[in-house]
Amino acid sequence: MADGLKKGIWIAAACLMLLGAVGALTGGVWTDLAPEEQKAFLVLLEPRAGIVLLMVMMACLVVAAAVNGLYANHVAPVRRMAEEIRLLLGANRERRLATTGALGELGEAVNELADQRDVLRLDVEAKIREARASVEEEKNRLAALMSELSQSVVVCNLDGRILLYNNRARLQFKALADGSAGALIGLGRSIFSVFERNLISHALETIQHRLKRAGSQPVANFVTTTRTGQLLRAQMAPVLSGAHEDGLTEVERTVTGYVLMLENITKNFETESRRDQMLQSLTEGSRSTMANIRAAVETLQSYSDMEPEQRDRFLGIIADEVRGLGSRLDLTMSDHADSMKVRWPLEEMLGMDLIAAAQRRIETRAGIRTKIEEVDENLWVKVDSFSLLQGLGYLANRLHDEFEVREVRFRLVPDGRMAHLDLVWYGATVSTETVMAWEMDPMTLGGEDSPLTLREVNDRHGGELWYKVEKVAHRAYFRLLVPVAMPQETVAASALMKGGSRPEYYDFDLFRQDGLDHHLDDRRLTDLTFTVFDTETTGLDPSQGDEIIQFGAVRIVNGRMLKAESYDQLVDPRRELTPESIPIHGISQAMLEGQPTIATVLPAFHQFCEETVLVAHNAAFDMRFLQMKQESTGIRFDHPVLDTLLLSAVIHPNQESHKLEAIAERLGVNIVGRHTALGDAIVTGEVFLKMIPLLAELGIHTLQEAQEAARKTYYARVKY
Repeated sequence: MADGLKKGIWIAAACLMLLGAVGALTGGVWTDLAPEEQKAFLVLLEPRAGIVLLMVMMACLVVAAAVNGLYANHVAPVRRMAEEIRLLLGANRERRLATTGALGELGEAVNELADQRDVLRLDVEAKIREARASVEEEKNRLAALMSELSQSVVVCNLDGRILLYNNRARLQFKALADGSAGALIGLGRSIFSVFERNLISHALETIQHRLKRAGSQPVANFVTTTRTGQLLRAQMAPVLSGAHEDGLTEVERTVTGYVLMLENITKNFETESRRDQMLQSLTEGSRSTMANIRAAVETLQSYSDMEPEQRDRFLGIIADEVRGLGSRLDLTMSDHADSMKVRWPLEEMLGMDLIAAAQRRIETRAGIRTKIEEVDENLWVKVDSFSLLQGLGYLANRLHDEFEVREVRFRLVPDGRMAHLDLVWYGATVSTETVMAWEMDPMTLGGEDSPLTLREVNDRHGGELWYKVEKVAHRAYFRLLVPVAMPQETVAASALMKGGSRPEYYDFDLFRQDGLDHHLDDRRLTDLTFTVFDTETTGLDPSQGDEIIQFGAVRIVNGRMLKAESYDQLVDPRRELTPESIPIHGISQAMLEGQPTIATVLPAFHQFCEETVLVAHNAAFDMRFLQMKQESTGIRFDHPVLDTLLLSAVIHPNQESHKLEAIAERLGVNIVGRHTALGDAIVTGEVFLKMIPLLAELGIHTLQEAQEAARKTYYARVKY
């Protein structure tokens, strides 16, 4: 019941009691009077009835003022203190009560109890942390291991909801999206935005069938095309419930989810296609040439007495066809050189790491000093590191044994699609014949023999070996050509340190959650996925042309805010900003130039919010802006909505302010980045997470219960 309504009931009850007492007193006196006295009393009272009524009203006003004062000085402080105590017990345990005023002594006593509670709580929490340390260590170890895997890994439950994914998968899905909608990845999102549901269902059926066959490996492999035209090879492995033996009977294993290991094979497929085209063009194009040559040769063999002129003409045909065949072979070699190279698995690695490994190998195995002369620190190469290191060590060893070279230096610089890997030394030069012999001999280094030759190592990399002499500098070098790889996207150490020790894109607890197939209204708040968002606008009146200039949003999954899965986008409003609004949101006109318009941003934001409950502070304001764009963009936000302003009024009806800053202060939430869309969204999300247990204390557990409670508050009447 609202605070004002309760106060009104108290005042009305006091006035009624006053009127009842006056009426009872008057009735008692009236019955005690004789009939003549009653008539005389009425004669005296009749001309003074207005004064009597006025006195009664004034008495009621005095009573009302007294009750209001008593309520304000004794009841309201107690109620506010009760709310403060609940905050102290739950959402903000660091909070303490004021020790001034009429309830100061009570506040001191409560603070003392809170201090004692905190001592006990810290002791209990320390014991709990100690007990959970080993479990958390195992979780974090597994999370870190998955995070560093070079292969994309995604784990889903049977409903297709993503439970875990590693950094490689995040980068790969980002590349698959290529700026378009359709390849979002995140905890709680559906894998069916990437793969067809029937494809996954068929793979699961295959796994179930193989599980029933003893000794059969329960995995399924398939290749599919994404909505952006990329080819993915996927291997699916089941996540099984604990398989154990109960006595001598094995408990039947059940599939609770699946692991997808993904590889983008688009480039491999294109290479294979080019190879097939090359082979087809070579065979089909050469068929007629070979037929002409065969016919000319058979004619020459059949007619040995052929006239010289005619014989020369047939020989000319053979020569022309042979030249044409040679030209086609040369053209094929140049156009399809990459496709015709020997297939060998090459690994991408940082050039600096390759050089460091070569230095260690040469210094340890050959006993030669090494130095770095010039290496591009940002260069990535694609190499068979084992055979390439063998080759470099082999060359250094031959230089040491045959020419007494005591020191070699390294250079590694890019040159187009290939990189120049130079092994440099001062002093003796090597003859061309010696270089050719070294290139063809099997490699040996430090007693370790290799069946490979240096030429075969070059063939694996699609390169070759050059020998150069710098006469002016009195030095020479071997140059090996190795392919350049695209640089790997790395995550800054500062980004990895944010938040807890467990990466944000893991949540093992999600294995315990059901899918989102149930009706959202009946689902508990702790089981829902939320998108907490905020907007910055040119003004406060969307009906008068004000526009959105920034979206900021963050997701909450399984009771955790995933700051890594955030949305932050400026929007070109196609209108000038008012000077008075710029100091509030800090966005200038220049920052909006070149940004996408609302027609582009709104569909992307809608997809980011897909299958979630929207949360905002003063949500009516933000939703009104979205509704105003429904007709022009065709995007309709029909998501369930929760408003932290209204929920604050539900939780703390006796507090004077429900602004975001006041709520954050009450709940012990630090405010960072206020009046930026993403900053406000993060603060709102942290406030909302603190509110969920407070709502549960009031018996509000489900989405429907929270919405109904919010609708009953005074602030729910505000319209935009």
